[in-house]
Amino acid sequence: MACLFALLLASPVAFAGADASNGTTAPIIAQIDAGHFQAAEAAITAALAQPGVPADTQHQLAFQRERMRRILLDFTLSADDVKARARKQIPDLTDAEFAKWNAAGLFEHQLIDGKTLYFKRSPGNLFRLSAEAVARRAVQTPISDGPMEALNDHQRAIYKAALAGHRSSVLPRRLRMTQTLTVAADAVPAGEIVRAWIPYPQAIPGQQEDIRYVASVPAQHRIAPESAPQRTAYLEKPAVAGQKTVFSVTWELTQYAQYHAIDPARVVPATITPELAPFVAERSPHIVFTDAMRAFSRKVVGDEKNPYRIAQKLFAAVDRIPWAGAREYSTISNISDYALHAGHADCGQQTLLLMTLLRLNGIPTRWQSGMVFSSDGSGYSNIHDWGFAYLAPYGWVPMDVTTGRLHPSPADDPALEWFYLGGLDEYRIAFNSDYDRPFQPAKQQFRSDNVDSQRGEAEWRGGNIYFDQLDYDFDWQLLPAAQGRSGK
Repeated sequence: MACLFALLLASPVAFAGADASNGTTAPIIAQIDAGHFQAAEAAITAALAQPGVPADTQHQLAFQRERMRRILLDFTLSADDVKARARKQIPDLTDAEFAKWNAAGLFEHQLIDGKTLYFKRSPGNLFRLSAEAVARRAVQTPISDGPMEALNDHQRAIYKAALAGHRSSVLPRRLRMTQTLTVAADAVPAGEIVRAWIPYPQAIPGQQEDIRYVASVPAQHRIAPESAPQRTAYLEKPAVAGQKTVFSVTWELTQYAQYHAIDPARVVPATITPELAPFVAERSPHIVFTDAMRAFSRKVVGDEKNPYRIAQKLFAAVDRIPWAGAREYSTISNISDYALHAGHADCGQQTLLLMTLLRLNGIPTRWQSGMVFSSDGSGYSNIHDWGFAYLAPYGWVPMDVTTGRLHPSPADDPALEWFYLGGLDEYRIAFNSDYDRPFQPAKQQFRSDNVDSQRGEAEWRGGNIYFDQLDYDFDWQLLPAAQGRSGK
């Protein structure tokens, strides 16, 4: 095993993802987006048959072939399948109702080589997108949201502590977390080495400090340096016939809640230094200032010039996009554009859309993502994405557009409505300070998610192990107050 570690550290190989395009791959990406899979496959085969194809282009073409496979794993339902699933909750759903909702885009689908295929989560997403559909359910059960979606005493406590202490980082506490990644039995031939990358927390002053590695399974591991924008713990284990291959890593850290009391009158346009310049720039393929993006921005922003007021307007506009279960990010060629047009979006899609719109208006933005959890005994956890905006003179402040605007009571300070535009609860762990960045050590095969890193990744020498053969879990406990110990 030691020599395999050495091989990975000595010879990282970068593989192109859905974001890589050049003169050869761009038309193929467009064909796939249009649902012309047979034509795209023929074009890939022809391109790979040409002499002297650069290795990078070969990788890009191979990924587009893999992207089609992944899309077909997401889009598995016929119209009859969707109707049957919807009728489990609306037994008297008529064909006319289905047709109306389908025409309104409430059931995500694609026309692929002349056949209409529906996203496998579209029947459940219906009840997040349509109040009319919710009202038609035979049994009215509440739609489950995260515990921070509504204003609560924890957010109030963060707000009060920050104002009282004149600090933006408050209420520290110690947490122990175990993350597990499980590869399905017989996903890899017996005896082959499975390589795994489990997300590991970023070291962020005032947010996540004093990180200490506790244990891992197997014990031998390599934790990426603190500078890694997508930080992981790397592990290896041989596959055993008929058994799942299980990896885990346990760590502790001290986390802080955040709240920046922003006075809109003090906010001025940021001076774009060389350090800030990348954070107002386009970054193809997921942050692109398309004509549609510019038009949407003009409509929302109007004549507003104050950067904070612009941020509020755009935050509110993106928050109005309904949340829905998402297709895999690696299958989407431009995530911010998708979020703008799909009629729904999940947290990462909303965040990339807001980041794009803010950058378009000269407001620097950057990414953060990881997981969220609860200490209320429910066992709630989820993967989650959010971001940061740079507002002079305050600097970088957090923004979570998916948790979105809160609804203060008459007894609350109205400023709490915008808690998540400048504030952040500590019921979250940040693994990533950027999106679409390579692992350390680098993955040799395609990533299952080449944008985000939250669930973990695995591979063997024969290929990537995709999410349909992986599972992940989080287990946590709050510890006594931190003693100031720091580690990895």
